[in-house]
Amino acid sequence: MRRGARATLLVVWLLALAGLGWVVSQRLHVSTDLRSFMPAPTTPDQRLLMEQVGDGPGSRLLLLSISAGPEPQLAKLSQGLAAALKKEPRYSQVLNGSFDLAALDPQLLPYRYLLSPTLDTQPLDEAYLADQLQQRLDDLSSPAASLLKGLLPRDPTLETLKLAERWAPAKSPELRDGVWFTPQHEALLLVQTVAAGFDPGAQQQAIDGIRAAFHTLPGSADARLELSGPGYFSVLIGAQTRHQADWIGRISTIGFIALLLLAYRSISSLLLSALPIASAALAGIAALTVAFSEVHGITLAFGFTLLGVAQEYPIRVLSHRRAGEDAVQSVRDLWPLLLTAIASACIAYLAFYASGVAGLQQLAVFTIVGLLVAGFSTRYLLPHLLPRRVRDVAAMGWLIAARRRVDQLPRPRWIPLLVALAIVAMLGLAPGPFWQNNLAALTPVPQQLLQHDARLREALGAPDVRYLLVLQAPTEQGVLALSQSLQPQADALVARHAVDAIELPSRYLPTLAQQRERQRKLPDRATLRRELDDALQGMPFRADLFQPFVDDVETARQLPPLTPERYAQTPLGQRLAAMLVPRDGHWLGLATISGVHDVAALQALGGNSHGAVHLLDLKAASESLVAAYRTRILQALLAAALLLVLTISIALRSARRAWHVLAPMTLATFLVLAVERVAGIEISLFHLVALILAGGLGLHYALFFERDTGDPAEQRRTLHATLVCVLSALLVFGMLAWATIPVLRAIGLTVSLGVAFHFCLSILMAPHAHAAKE
Repeated sequence: MRRGARATLLVVWLLALAGLGWVVSQRLHVSTDLRSFMPAPTTPDQRLLMEQVGDGPGSRLLLLSISAGPEPQLAKLSQGLAAALKKEPRYSQVLNGSFDLAALDPQLLPYRYLLSPTLDTQPLDEAYLADQLQQRLDDLSSPAASLLKGLLPRDPTLETLKLAERWAPAKSPELRDGVWFTPQHEALLLVQTVAAGFDPGAQQQAIDGIRAAFHTLPGSADARLELSGPGYFSVLIGAQTRHQADWIGRISTIGFIALLLLAYRSISSLLLSALPIASAALAGIAALTVAFSEVHGITLAFGFTLLGVAQEYPIRVLSHRRAGEDAVQSVRDLWPLLLTAIASACIAYLAFYASGVAGLQQLAVFTIVGLLVAGFSTRYLLPHLLPRRVRDVAAMGWLIAARRRVDQLPRPRWIPLLVALAIVAMLGLAPGPFWQNNLAALTPVPQQLLQHDARLREALGAPDVRYLLVLQAPTEQGVLALSQSLQPQADALVARHAVDAIELPSRYLPTLAQQRERQRKLPDRATLRRELDDALQGMPFRADLFQPFVDDVETARQLPPLTPERYAQTPLGQRLAAMLVPRDGHWLGLATISGVHDVAALQALGGNSHGAVHLLDLKAASESLVAAYRTRILQALLAAALLLVLTISIALRSARRAWHVLAPMTLATFLVLAVERVAGIEISLFHLVALILAGGLGLHYALFFERDTGDPAEQRRTLHATLVCVLSALLVFGMLAWATIPVLRAIGLTVSLGVAFHFCLSILMAPHAHAAKE
């Protein structure tokens, strides 16, 4: 191709990439919901697990501590922060031990008589009112007088405070200066976000809002604010992963560029060889924007990693060029083998799509489209742009010596059997469980932060993140009725110290029937006025002081009962909404539990309910979900393996040649598993993903080592290309193996071992050069 035509092709290619990049920037919507990478639940408990992990009340809790200052100053900071956060719509509940009447919805205050259990045992008669008024006189001489002065005319029986105590955490820290404190002199706050716990982006905004509100408070510069909870951990993990991935990516990119410059000594070839990879990435993202409304961030991160297989295509072209030979002809000779490699890698990644998991399906679309674009652009575009004059790598002295040593290596037929026996022995002697089902073991959260979280949870009595008590009934009211009937048994478990607290939905909202019953017990205006006047005899209160109280009771007598829908519009409505969940024509009530000490006693709570009440172990449900997920992926991998065998056999037209390609890849894959198991590593889903990537890389090595044209120079070019591919893969994934993030480390270690084992076995199990000539 002439220079002008080459320049035109380059400009058109770059313009096409720019246009594709613009389209992607306009259409790409990135999702952060990690549940996209979990399989569809198959059991009711698994389905509930998926909902609770993302939207459940436990996942939305942020635990805050303020320390490093005198307690009066910390108390002021706690009160100031709580007041600021209650004004923000991002937070559905903010608790710090203090009570603010102004924070309540004035229209709902008359409902206090329908929500409070007082009327279940005590009528509003003269004796009760007189006793309450005498207690208020005593209270007015106490430090709480400032609070009561505003509340007394409207609520002399303090039903509002009784409800506040009822709705507060069952186990609360010590109150000092009106707010919660730990024994370590930390002011505590409990914040529930509106955003789902599995939405790191929204959780980041919520956390940023908390920090911003804190730093605007007077005296905050001298104090320390610390956060904990699932949402905070998800943000922390995301930041750590991005940080490590960024610096590893920068170092490995620099190393990769240096390696290619050393291998080919041509800046123009290096820059041009990046075009197929850039095309692959943009085409893959564009395909995602067409096929899916949102693209998960993990899809992009993992997709670029898996797309590393495509970097071998231009490397093969650069290494296999002969001096004086046109690049188009070089690629034409390589194309049958490259096409086989591309098809094989696409088949392997097709297993992701067959998994049925949305995130993995996105990953499959991204990588398959990317590999195809990288391969075909390497075949039909790149050769026309490469410089005509190149250095033939086959003439390098060190490569001639290296190829000679490779050809001299013994290749006894018992090597596959020896490796297979070693694999069986290592797997048989490996310690511990084979599979890693506990997703918590993959968290990179530092141990000290987990200990800090546990300490704050114990102090606050925050709900247990593992257990839920699930109530089932045909209607919402049925769930609330069932909840009310369970309350005595729940109280008995708390009294026996089987648990610290059980928070049932009826704690926040009684049934309509119970509200109506309490409503019937309210006296009419004339009766209440008479009883109140009699109770005020001898009291120093003015006769008209309690007119707002009389008006509220009369209003409460005429109110329609409070429904969950109306309650959802209140500050506590989000809390109740999270505890009442519609499900396939019936309703579930989710009771949170704090401080579980006797699991068997909790399980027995629903023993006579005929399935209407049962204890959900979220840890057990997650492990069963992971096991089902893994089974599905393994089934997809088995199908992909069969397709791969068929593809390689057809492409090579020889069972013997197919054996020389597939056997090293298979043995190397199981050898990686065996070595990791002997090292005590339990195999997770991330290891399986990494094994597929390593298998795709190793297949290339075996394919090209098996190929023998009878030309020693071509064999040296094959060795050169493979060495560059192996070193570049080890450079990138070897660094990942040193990461502190468990997921990155699992991928890096698995791929690094896989690349090394695939390379060695591909050489040892390839036929001798002279045998191929015969």
